[in-house]
Amino acid sequence: MELAQSMMNSVWMERSKYEEAERVFQEHLVKSSGAQGDSVCTQQKSGEGGTVVQLIAQARQKIQDSVNSLQAPRTSSDASVPSVVKSLQDENATLKQQMADMLAKFVAMEARLSQVESKCGVAAAPVPQKAAPAVDDDEDDDDEGDLFDSDSEDDEKIAQIKADRIAMYATKKSKKAVLIAKSNIVLDVKPWDDETDMAALEKCVRTVQTDGLVWGASKMVKIAYGITKLQIVCVVEDDKVGTDFLEEQITAFEEYIQSVDVAAFNKV
Repeated sequence: MELAQSMMNSVWMERSKYEEAERVFQEHLVKSSGAQGDSVCTQQKSGEGGTVVQLIAQARQKIQDSVNSLQAPRTSSDASVPSVVKSLQDENATLKQQMADMLAKFVAMEARLSQVESKCGVAAAPVPQKAAPAVDDDEDDDDEGDLFDSDSEDDEKIAQIKADRIAMYATKKSKKAVLIAKSNIVLDVKPWDDETDMAALEKCVRTVQTDGLVWGASKMVKIAYGITKLQIVCVVEDDKVGTDFLEEQITAFEEYIQSVDVAAFNKV
């Protein structure tokens, strides 16, 4: 509210009324004073005109000052920058010319040196070699004999070392446990009918014995129509016993066993 009130106070809302009142007052003055009012109006107009003329003159003066400042000659500091740049350019050009002259002189000197060397036929002098000291023939024979003897001894030592290492390796290899591949097999052994003696059937299966075969747990599993099958586990060595061997040996008991199936086969 205070902000709105302050804005209303700063705005002249009834200007037209005041202007109308001033016009009426001026007419009244003109009618009452006559020529005096005309003179007053003339003075007011002349005063307003003089103020406008002064403002125009000041604006022209400012424009003229700006133009004069732009057209004024540069100071010494501004003028020194182009001169410095010009001197640097000249110095750079001089250095380039000197480098080109020196390069040309080096090329000419190298050409002259090559010509002189080709004319004189300069070649590298051979390096003198020292003469080997004379050695007696007897001493040479002795040295050669010792040399061959030492070589033979070294060969014998090397051969002995190789033999020892081979024997050590063989011993370690023999002591190292060999990994045997084994498998866990679950067999389903089915009888002929529901009257088969399953206990006798299991005994017949377990009578199958061979190297690499170990029988495990077993159980009876009902199939259908009162028939029960034998499910038995065994562990075999892959290199010694196979599933074909087991099926052949178990089905040999034809009185009790109808068929043998492999229910599961897992590596141990």
